[in-house]
Amino acid sequence: MIRVLIVEDEPHLSRALSINLKARNYQVSTAMTGAAALDMAPDHPDLMILDLGLPDMEGLDVIRAFRLSSSAPIIVLSARTDRRDKVDALDAGADDYLTKPFGMDELLARMRAAIRRSEPASETRPIIETSHFTIDVAAKQVTTAEGTVRLTPTEWDILELLIRNRGKLVSQKHILQEVWGPTYVNETHYLRVYLAQLRRKLEPDPARPQFLLTEPGMGYRFDAP
Repeated sequence: MIRVLIVEDEPHLSRALSINLKARNYQVSTAMTGAAALDMAPDHPDLMILDLGLPDMEGLDVIRAFRLSSSAPIIVLSARTDRRDKVDALDAGADDYLTKPFGMDELLARMRAAIRRSEPASETRPIIETSHFTIDVAAKQVTTAEGTVRLTPTEWDILELLIRNRGKLVSQKHILQEVWGPTYVNETHYLRVYLAQLRRKLEPDPARPQFLLTEPGMGYRFDAP
């Protein structure tokens, strides 16, 4: 049974989410403050649903603190619609962002997608070795000669998707849909930002990438000769 932690200070919404998820056989815990959510984090929920506007602390701080001990998916539910809020949440370590009001069917679909992405990729080789870095797929870890490279959950999702399609062109639309969801298929600037971050972390010369290649106007390809 998948364990979901709902962090929401609106009692009616928290109750509605809890009832809907329990009816679909999720194991649900709830918290109304950021502090309460972080106290429950050591129980290792499989997924967190998080409101950004909490009474005691910013949701971004909850994300950052949660990420210190868990890589479980985080789906933000927020009334904040500004693009900057979305980008900040994703950069802090959230996996998806859904604005209120929202449809339960869409939330459930995003939960399923986030959980699928968090599972080990059995169809890929467990170890990918390149001339500059090594990827341990099962451990979700990248290392270079200097040590472990810290990737955000979103960076890892993009990298893993490209690894699964090693040598093949993966379209921008497909990456956006798989990593962020169907409503983000036109947000190509997300990819430019995150691919630039991945190249800074992994490529010996980010301006002349050897592994994370761009097909202009089409998509990206992972190539490890």
